[in-house]
Amino acid sequence: MVNRFRCGHAAAADWQSAAQACLAQLGGGGGNLGFLYVTDFFAAALPDIHRHFAGATGVAHWVGTVGIGICASGVEYLDEPAIVAMIGEFPVDSFRVFGAVTSAAQIEAVDLQCGDAPAAIALVHADPLGGDVAQQIRLLAKRTESGFLVGGLASSRGANPLLADAVAQGGMSGVAFSDAVTVATRLTQGCAPIRPAHEITGAQNNIVVELDGRPALEVLRADVGISANEDLAQLGGQIFVGLSVAGSDTGEYVVRNLIGIDPGNRLIAIGDHARKGQRLQFCRRDRETARADMKRMLDSIREGLYTGPRGALYYSCLGRGGALLGGDSEELRMIQAALGDVPLAGFFCNGEISHNRLYGYTGVLTLFL
Repeated sequence: MVNRFRCGHAAAADWQSAAQACLAQLGGGGGNLGFLYVTDFFAAALPDIHRHFAGATGVAHWVGTVGIGICASGVEYLDEPAIVAMIGEFPVDSFRVFGAVTSAAQIEAVDLQCGDAPAAIALVHADPLGGDVAQQIRLLAKRTESGFLVGGLASSRGANPLLADAVAQGGMSGVAFSDAVTVATRLTQGCAPIRPAHEITGAQNNIVVELDGRPALEVLRADVGISANEDLAQLGGQIFVGLSVAGSDTGEYVVRNLIGIDPGNRLIAIGDHARKGQRLQFCRRDRETARADMKRMLDSIREGLYTGPRGALYYSCLGRGGALLGGDSEELRMIQAALGDVPLAGFFCNGEISHNRLYGYTGVLTLFL
């Protein structure tokens, strides 16, 4: 197995200077697939940046997108003009780059074949304004043998360009890998359940009416320890809901926002569709729980390794980073401390993709072994 992965990253006022600094770090060497992420200061220049890297390195295939922040080995660049590029060398015919797909028909027809082998897993980037992204994820995941995708939604204060050998707008694009490429992936949601899960016994759309036959707001107050006389505003930014994943026997859940309360009718509103019979638990999210769950994720992926990782991709929510885990690139420094100085690239997303679901407030780490 070829072990060459290399990474370069830099911030600069103009993309040419940032690209030159990245290329100097990348140096010479082989490689047949590049990963390229830029902050949204350089979104309009992504086609030029892609052509520059492809020409300077001789690497023909590139995937990537734009983020308000980007990730590199041990460092994050948030809200400043910056570029990160990683080049890996993969077995011949072990991957296939695919362009933007949106409709069910396009997803069903897209060619994911890697040489003579089917796609085992796919790395995808998506436009958050490109329709029903959650449905697109579910459909595309079915096209892989493992049913597994990893990736994230572009984040930008303007356009959301996606790179898959060419830059385009809209839909979802990326690269499929055959089982000749070995990966390990885990996610961290940065939350800790406060109490055991409850059954949703009354709901309408995104309104939770009852939990375990009791008014939903009454259950929320009891779980978080806030009396009827205390101000519910203090819950903002700390208390979320975890919704059980259908068919999971491991207690897996997805975290969603608590977006409203109705004290008069004792209802709560959540950032997803609430279904009667589904399990819901209230979760706390703060620096302590986020760091503890990050450590759990890193311990889990490290313990499962049979060899050192060659390269890594990390997709983190915009709501994480310094605001949650601490400044000075603490989130990326935790990964570096756990795994060593592994070449790493990624970005801060407007939603994270893992398996066949769209997440929020999540960090998705994928290692190439």
